[in-house]
Amino acid sequence: MASEHPWWGPARVPFLLLTPACMALGVAWSAWQLAQQGLSLNALDALLCVLGALAAHVAVNALNEHHDFRSGLDQRTQRTPFSGGSGVLPANPSLAPVAWAMGWGALLFTVLTGLYFVVSRPGLLWDLAPLGLVGVAVVVSYTPWLTRHPWLCLMAPGLGFGPLMLLGTEVVLTGAMSWQGLALSVLPFCLVNNLLLLNQFPDVEADQSVGRRTLPVLLGRLGSVPVLGLQYGLAFGAVLLGLALGWWPAATGLAVLGLPLAVSAWQRAQAHADDLPGLQPAMALNVAVNLITPVLAALGLALSI
Repeated sequence: MASEHPWWGPARVPFLLLTPACMALGVAWSAWQLAQQGLSLNALDALLCVLGALAAHVAVNALNEHHDFRSGLDQRTQRTPFSGGSGVLPANPSLAPVAWAMGWGALLFTVLTGLYFVVSRPGLLWDLAPLGLVGVAVVVSYTPWLTRHPWLCLMAPGLGFGPLMLLGTEVVLTGAMSWQGLALSVLPFCLVNNLLLLNQFPDVEADQSVGRRTLPVLLGRLGSVPVLGLQYGLAFGAVLLGLALGWWPAATGLAVLGLPLAVSAWQRAQAHADDLPGLQPAMALNVAVNLITPVLAALGLALSI
């Protein structure tokens, strides 16, 4: 049993792949901007940014697992490979304090990383501090509060993995944030919102039973599918708009190769919104869109340096 449910289970390690995928975009965007000025990337600072973001992801995962175990939600969900929690704490209740300590310890690491950048470069304070404070607020409030407010719950994940990560990385590595960076962050913002949105479909009844009000609880599963399509459209539309306006190099358009996967995910979600076994291929495609698309955009930026 111990090997089947290790102590690090609440971190949900397979899900952590999302962080390097999104951070690749932030680092590549910063590196491309620096290259336009004849400057090079500080690799150590880039690594610290990635580790800080990864710790924030671990924090929200572990705290969410702890909260869902204490509320009884874990015992009510229909677990899938993409939703319903890891199942570690119901199988090993003694690990609940470990999950709690892991969550707060990882968040502390993220905060200390941000403080390191501010102390070593005080000029970053007014750009970096607001991003950091909002990020900490999202991590701490996501499960106990944001999941009670459908539209905030929809946008909180994308806010963390999109604007907060990309702009925070841009500030640290280039010294300032840009409107072009904000526009580019629409891509991970919308995609990660969709990742969590579709993964909430199997949990509607369980979420309702503990007072959660996600968008699928509010609108129904089928009623949430148009929101899924709208956000896919905004994500890829932002990339195309930036290309048309010359905000980033043409090779960034590699991101559009993720569009067929997104269309397929949306079509399957529409066809199987209330058929949970049939929905799982759509959920898998949605994960693939989230992991592949920002990496393709990052690759395009890297090839343009």
